[in-house]
Amino acid sequence: MGKLYLVPTPIGNLKDMTFRAVELLNEVDLILAEDTRTSGKLLKHFEITTQMQSHHMHNEHKTLTHLVEKLKSGLSIAVISDAGTPAISDPGFLLTRACVENDIEVECLPGATAFVPALVNSGLPNDKFVFEGFLPVKKGRQTRLLLLAEETRTMIFYESPHKLVKTLGHFCEFFGEDRQVSVSRELTKLYEETIRGTAEEVLEHYTNKPPKGEIVIVVGGKK
Repeated sequence: MGKLYLVPTPIGNLKDMTFRAVELLNEVDLILAEDTRTSGKLLKHFEITTQMQSHHMHNEHKTLTHLVEKLKSGLSIAVISDAGTPAISDPGFLLTRACVENDIEVECLPGATAFVPALVNSGLPNDKFVFEGFLPVKKGRQTRLLLLAEETRTMIFYESPHKLVKTLGHFCEFFGEDRQVSVSRELTKLYEETIRGTAEEVLEHYTNKPPKGEIVIVVGGKK
């Protein structure tokens, strides 16, 4: 039997790549990358020459059986996403589940995940929290927001820059304008920033200053 490795990659700053991750990516037989062009730059930077194959949400169902057979034959395979830890709002879960079902060993290395620094530096309670990832775009969005309006734990969301203002508006509507919110943008990068305040205040800020880059929203739970 081979082994599947889930390997986190930097969410921005390349210095956050671990020695162990570089070492392991050099040792495995195959690297599955969400976007080979993006990952190609990362591998080149760290002089990693391991064979790479595309593995993303549009093809992971089709290649699952073939990859499990490769692992059963003794190959070691690493999964990387464009940024952060695989399977956290990125490809990786389906193959991990298939490996568990087929008694193939799986190991996840510790490393970068965007929501952890966003939660810790938000100033909101982090002893208990719920990770929601991306909200439904259309169908089921209102139902989800109505349910989360009663959530007492701190909530974490991922959002794209062009949808941030709309989502903050929904938070004002469903959670209340005075609900505490923290928006972290471009974490670990040159223009990293965190804006904290009520949902209304943060909405006003980004309405006047359209955001760019990767975004994590942390929302206080209902009191």
